[in-house]
Amino acid sequence: MGRSGETEMSGKVGGRESTKDWGESEKGRRGEKNFKSHKKAFLRVFASPFLRFPVSFSLFFFLFFLSLLAGISLAAPDSPSFKSALPGWKFEFPRDHRAHKDFRTEWWYYNGHLTGPAGERFGYQLTFFRVGLIPGSLPLKGSRWELREVYLAHLAVTEVEGRIFQFKEKISRGSLGLAGAEGRRYRVWLESWQVDEEGTNHRLQAGDRDLALALTLIPVRPPLVHGLDGVSQKGPKPGQASHYYSLTRMKTEGYLTRKGKRIPVQGLSWMDHEFGSNQLAENQVGWDWFSIQLNDGTDLMLYQLRQVQGQVDPRSSGTLMLAGGKSRHLPVERIKIRTLKSWKSPRTGAVYPAAWEILLPENDLKLELTPLINDQELVTSKSTGVTYWEGAVEVKGIHRGRSVEGKGYVEMTGYDRPFQPKI
Repeated sequence: MGRSGETEMSGKVGGRESTKDWGESEKGRRGEKNFKSHKKAFLRVFASPFLRFPVSFSLFFFLFFLSLLAGISLAAPDSPSFKSALPGWKFEFPRDHRAHKDFRTEWWYYNGHLTGPAGERFGYQLTFFRVGLIPGSLPLKGSRWELREVYLAHLAVTEVEGRIFQFKEKISRGSLGLAGAEGRRYRVWLESWQVDEEGTNHRLQAGDRDLALALTLIPVRPPLVHGLDGVSQKGPKPGQASHYYSLTRMKTEGYLTRKGKRIPVQGLSWMDHEFGSNQLAENQVGWDWFSIQLNDGTDLMLYQLRQVQGQVDPRSSGTLMLAGGKSRHLPVERIKIRTLKSWKSPRTGAVYPAAWEILLPENDLKLELTPLINDQELVTSKSTGVTYWEGAVEVKGIHRGRSVEGKGYVEMTGYDRPFQPKI
């Protein structure tokens, strides 16, 4: 079979000729004996709605079947467990740009607004996801076939003047060099898609001849850590949280490719990196997330978790960074978000907010956000199995009595159906 999330079938396991039928081997007997506990472990991994993007039901069965064929032993309940995101985490950079394989779930996310030579405008999003199955990195003597983690990636580009939105998606197992994330330097890849570091710069490469990007991002501000005491709390229980930071302003230059045409671009990007292990609370069905860059130097991140009955979850919060570099944690009671318009997807029938008013009364900030185009919906049936809206917005408002404008990105989940496990 092909390379994208699939494997070649042969008479070798881990580089050695197989001398026994799988069902008669020691690993096979152990896998057969622990079938139920392994299945539960997989259910916990792939059904978990930890912030963003669970993996689909069909992917669960594919990966479970693949693990049996490879003769590996998955992380059963009595195996070493993943770490939880708990208070007290001390961020260190560039260390924390890299992979954290003791945590179950991790992603590296970029968005940005770009301009071409003729003034044409684009938005982009590129995200790499890592889902751990067994804690830690592959042992030095471990088999290259061992399935310890799965990688997924999404690329989306908005062409504003043409009112065109396109996206690509990929998935692969983190073995045989198909996909991975390094722990000694910042590099994440999924086949030909990758992000890596060059000094303090970040280099992004993803896509194909039809849609692609190759960008260099230069941070102009230090990392902004979200939450309190090193954790961004998402649920009421300890560990229902992530370690989360952003690079809120990154000078960007490079190329976009559309239908074989290479377009030089420049602009401003935003980067998020989160890692943790546990899921959201059961009564949380989706969220609205905002990143905003204003022309007075103010940067803002907000997320609003939505509960089953439509209430805003009390763990919703945000972070405000002022032009001078000072930052402030924003608890939910200091944030007011109001939907001004809505848009119904002709593809899925989901009804999404399509304009917002954001008020931070204690910070004398009032903003209005409008999508650059309405249709920026992703239906990721070939990877994460989640339908969500993620798109570029323009921002106007008043900050401390003065007019401001800016750019942003908004992500919304749980509008086509409640964001709950599929299995």
